[in-house]
Amino acid sequence: MAPTWSSNRQTPGDSKRMDKPTNDAAKEPAQNSVKEPAKEGPKPGSPDVEVLARNFARMIEEGGKALAAYMKPREEGKIKGEIADEVTDVVKTVGHVAEYWLSDPKRAVELQTSLGRAYLDLWAGAVKRMAGEPAPPSVAPDAKDKRFADPEWSQNQFFDFLKQAYLLTAQWGERLVTQAEGIDEHTKAKAAFYVKQIANAISPSNFVLTNPELLRETLSSNADNLVRGMHMLTQDIKAGHGNLKINQSDSSQFEVGRNLALTPGKVVFQNDLIQLIQYEPTTPQVLKIPLLIVPPWINKFYILDLTPEKSFIKWAVDQGITVFVISWVNPDAHLAAKGFEQYMTEGPIAALDAIEAATGEKKAHTIGYCVGGTLLAITLAYLAAKKKNRVVSATMFAAQVDFTFSGDLKVFVDEERIQQLEAHMKEQGYLEASSMANTFNLLRSNDLIWPYVVNNYLRGKKPFPFDILFWNSDATRMPAANHSFYLRNFYLDNKLSHGELEIAGVKLDLRKIKIPIYNLATREDHIAPAKSVLEGSKYFGGPVTYVLAGSGHIAGVINPPAKLPRLPKYQYWTGAAPNGSDVDKWIAAATEHPGSWWPHWFEWLKCQGSETAPAREIGIGKLKPIEDAPGSYVKVRNWD
Repeated sequence: MAPTWSSNRQTPGDSKRMDKPTNDAAKEPAQNSVKEPAKEGPKPGSPDVEVLARNFARMIEEGGKALAAYMKPREEGKIKGEIADEVTDVVKTVGHVAEYWLSDPKRAVELQTSLGRAYLDLWAGAVKRMAGEPAPPSVAPDAKDKRFADPEWSQNQFFDFLKQAYLLTAQWGERLVTQAEGIDEHTKAKAAFYVKQIANAISPSNFVLTNPELLRETLSSNADNLVRGMHMLTQDIKAGHGNLKINQSDSSQFEVGRNLALTPGKVVFQNDLIQLIQYEPTTPQVLKIPLLIVPPWINKFYILDLTPEKSFIKWAVDQGITVFVISWVNPDAHLAAKGFEQYMTEGPIAALDAIEAATGEKKAHTIGYCVGGTLLAITLAYLAAKKKNRVVSATMFAAQVDFTFSGDLKVFVDEERIQQLEAHMKEQGYLEASSMANTFNLLRSNDLIWPYVVNNYLRGKKPFPFDILFWNSDATRMPAANHSFYLRNFYLDNKLSHGELEIAGVKLDLRKIKIPIYNLATREDHIAPAKSVLEGSKYFGGPVTYVLAGSGHIAGVINPPAKLPRLPKYQYWTGAAPNGSDVDKWIAAATEHPGSWWPHWFEWLKCQGSETAPAREIGIGKLKPIEDAPGSYVKVRNWD
């Protein structure tokens, strides 16, 4: 039974808790000549020792429940020890760096001396401050670092010392990797990533006794926050069926089809892998050529159809476009053998056939988002090799076709790790959704993991409802065959851009794709870096318009035009035809535009075909509606 949080909360003036004598008792003579002073309750703002002790006991009890929820599926054999492989890889990788420094006594002494000197300088500055002398800080956090925003991190000497000692140690750990010589680049990149994760985890902001804000809150609430936090931890472990599923948003506030994915439409086609949704027109005339959107199968399509104000799909429909979108299935074990070939033929190609049946149009505009863009590029290359002219234009949203500069995700891809993953997927036929979600979160752990650990489990507060983070947690599983092919052929061997990839017996050549490409990158992308998207532009055989949006992989794409008097949140850049991979060089000669890139894209799209036709009513073609949008595939959740 969940504890009632208010049952033990008492104000400092609660008469039941205070031992103040009554008036009658005060009039009685004392047994001794010394009068015993009356006991007083705690002063306002000070902790109540009795309640504090009781809450610590409750916290330990809740912690035991969390541990039991974690251990139960492991004792039952439902979860096998996978952490050992990950820990082994961390130790082995960081061990290569340590070996470099420890193999030479002189280097080892220099390494220790550099850290010791930094600590001595910090201590000297702290002593000066204690003596009332001015002393500039030895190190300061990045201006964007929200962990140390509380004033006491700078005003209180104890917390200021902790903060600076931590930052100096983190910087030293970073140099430990970057200055190590003779280590291959992949191992060095892995070591840098692991050291960064360790540094993020041991930040003093993540612990009650070393975080001034948490300490104040714990004392003022008599540790009630920790009781609530441990209870939430238990619930989140149970929700993850033995693994911690950190809530980044209040999921109770959202439901697909109730307040998300509301654009009116119908499912007009489906097979084992997709449902195809056609959206109802809102204009009397529409562009004659319809639009097919291929979202990533790693997440669900409604990132493009969140609330109506943020919905790219609704906005596109309102511009007079006949929009179709693929909604991928959330696969289970019976789809384990579905590979990349099936994802192409039963995905975009099947959707193009269905669009022709629904509208009579033999060609379509296309959009591919993230890995959906990679799949779209493969489809276009396949169609080009088959000399099938099915697509008028292609737009890529933060999508990669070359993986040379594919960013931090490459840290997780090498032969050893892929073999471990393949062995795990072979047992159940798929990769759990939580695995990919955790990987993406680790890329930005100081934004997507530790703030929620602190807020949920140490402050004991529910996260705010945020539609994008709700979508982020609503991930999908990966079929074993498809995911293995993707990791090996793209991240590991980079076969697509090298012209070595073969699908359905056809060797693919991106240079045969002659249609116009609108290649959108986002400036702060950790998943499909702008540099990688720029580099990939040169492999297409037709004209490529490279556009750079502000912000990251999601916010840079989901950036609707601002409505006056609201100021534009982000910006975008347009410039010369893409060349090379130097984003800074490209942007130096580019033009910056405030606001959303969406209208710029629409003008580009109309340049590829501006002919219009009367709006198409759903169901007048060969395809009849199956069910209302957003369909049933998108509603299959992993936490049910």
